[in-house]
Amino acid sequence: MHSPETPARSFTLSDFDFELPPELIAQHPATERSGSRLLDGSSPLVVDRIFHELPHLLHPGDLLVFNDTQVIKARIFGEKDSGGKLELLIERVLPGHQVVAHMKVSKKPLVGGRMFIAGGALNGGCDAVLIGRWPDENGQLFHLQLSEEPHALMEKHGVMPLPPYIERPAGAIQHADTAEDAQRYQTVFARVPGAVAAPTAALHFDDTLLAQLEARGVQSASVTLHVGAGTFQPVKTESIADHTMHSEWYEVPETTQQAIAACKARGCNVVAVGTTTVRTLESWAQSDQASGDTQIFITPGFAFKVVDRLITNFHLPKSTLMMLVSAFAGYEHIMGLYRHAIANKYRFFSYGDAMLLTPRPPELKTTVQAS
Repeated sequence: MHSPETPARSFTLSDFDFELPPELIAQHPATERSGSRLLDGSSPLVVDRIFHELPHLLHPGDLLVFNDTQVIKARIFGEKDSGGKLELLIERVLPGHQVVAHMKVSKKPLVGGRMFIAGGALNGGCDAVLIGRWPDENGQLFHLQLSEEPHALMEKHGVMPLPPYIERPAGAIQHADTAEDAQRYQTVFARVPGAVAAPTAALHFDDTLLAQLEARGVQSASVTLHVGAGTFQPVKTESIADHTMHSEWYEVPETTQQAIAACKARGCNVVAVGTTTVRTLESWAQSDQASGDTQIFITPGFAFKVVDRLITNFHLPKSTLMMLVSAFAGYEHIMGLYRHAIANKYRFFSYGDAMLLTPRPPELKTTVQAS
């Protein structure tokens, strides 16, 4: 366990805002997964690196923990029985061919309203009936009953739910993913279907890099957190304490729990690959529940119990993830790293570059070394 940076003041939403030139938002992945840039902010001397240098930055006996969730083709199109066009983003699959989804439509259907997905059941698609809102009558999501098995429907008719800041031709995404997105908006070890957004820090790992890490003596383990669309939503309340966190399902397998205990016992570091892994591990540590739903909201002052180092991409202004990394590595240090990244034209967000972070005492000052 490490001590967090003690907040010198009460943070507000505005503290986590920054100006990002639009051209730094990555629209496509790097040519090679491990060819992305890596901003090494793990020591007072900040260094510009390439991601494939990672094995030399970890120690034999360290434990990398990945999120093995698989992005589902959750974006799917249809129409209401009145003929109005609609778009669904399926957030969660429930038993009995039921789903919970975001709905984009000009006029929301009434409870009991029928929708025809991908042409409807008579045309090889699926019929859907609105059961109500989710998780309650005031919820922002919609609870639907489908006539077909949801995963099979999405595999046949859905497209990858790319983040809103990645732009693709509007007509193209209604028919099929690009070959690039189908392959690269998915980790090489994705195993458990259920996410509507990729655990993006893990996108930098390829088979060659994984083999080099293993040869280095770095161990690995997996957790599962099905990333929801709420991960892209900016916080809207100036008082961050008033923000209601979205809920996501997670699981920490027994084998991973044992690997973490063994890593701690030998005095090595648990290295979380991505903020979704951090949220999973710290939810488990807080609740002592190995699986379930989490709404954990990590802000400066949080006491981390499991994670010793963090690999993460660059996050949206005013996002809960900016607050999480500030809680982990120190607010002033994170803001300094972001200024450096912008000045040196790092690529931001899902298809962008990465950072390596460690817990940071507040009195340490950042020094930049150009590559």
